Amino acid sequence: MPYFAALEVGGTKVNVAAGSGPDDLQTLRIPTRAPQETWPEVLRALETLSQGRAFDAIGIASFGPIDVNPQSPTFGRFRKTPKPGWSGFDLLSPLTEAYPEVPIGLDTDVNGAALGEKRWGGAKDLDTFVYVTVGTGLGVGLVVADQPVHGLLHPEAGHIRVRRHPDDTYAGHCPFHGDCCEGLSSGPAIEARTGQKAETLPPVHGVWGMVGDYLGQLFCNLALITSAQRILVGGGVGLNEPVLRASRQTCHRLLNSYLEALESAESMDIYIQAAHLGDRAGMLGAIELARRALD
Repeated sequence: MPYFAALEVGGTKVNVAAGSGPDDLQTLRIPTRAPQETWPEVLRALETLSQGRAFDAIGIASFGPIDVNPQSPTFGRFRKTPKPGWSGFDLLSPLTEAYPEVPIGLDTDVNGAALGEKRWGGAKDLDTFVYVTVGTGLGVGLVVADQPVHGLLHPEAGHIRVRRHPDDTYAGHCPFHGDCCEGLSSGPAIEARTGQKAETLPPVHGVWGMVGDYLGQLFCNLALITSAQRILVGGGVGLNEPVLRASRQTCHRLLNSYLEALESAESMDIYIQAAHLGDRAGMLGAIELARRALD
């Protein structure tokens, strides 16, 4: 069996793992601080997990925005990000210096999670689908013909504009766009409205229907633009059942039977699903990125 290293680089923590798949992963967790503090710890964790065994490939699923184009001179560097100290940081050079002969696969955390769902989760039978995570931010990974989509950068569909809910007076959390979908739906936006962290709110709280409405608008647009066969939803906010239920209702109402495959309300339960891998999607996606880099 090949032996892979996997990095899931998040805004609050970096998960470092070694193994070949879901059944044999060993994982260490490192808090995300400034890159000059975080990355030496990542390298030490990789050395610990290797146990003297050579890695066949390394996969990285990282928060962004980050340059994921291997042909670009800034491949592996972060673009402008609100995460202090990370704008412009070169993620790859320390790894290529430490492991010069090891192939490395890099993509966004959401594209990575999408590939994890493709190999082991809710998209095994699909070739075109969307993975959406809603938590501290809102990320969208798009896989078309079995490949994650890239272009100018990578999909940033969380920043699309949505129609305001009639009961919502919140200005929006996004520092770039204010009331884009992320700015109105993410965990910080929920906390700003309610004065409580999302995970502490009861299931009957009115904010869930509002957030579900915004996500339903996003899902409707994704269905029409990408013709995705399924939308998988993860993250602490996205996996909230009242949010999923409201998002399905809004998406179904807005599509208004235009897509025949989604005419019935029941079809939305299959079309918009909770991610099957839960919070393991990103880490297993990094393993899949390593496997593809080796191939």
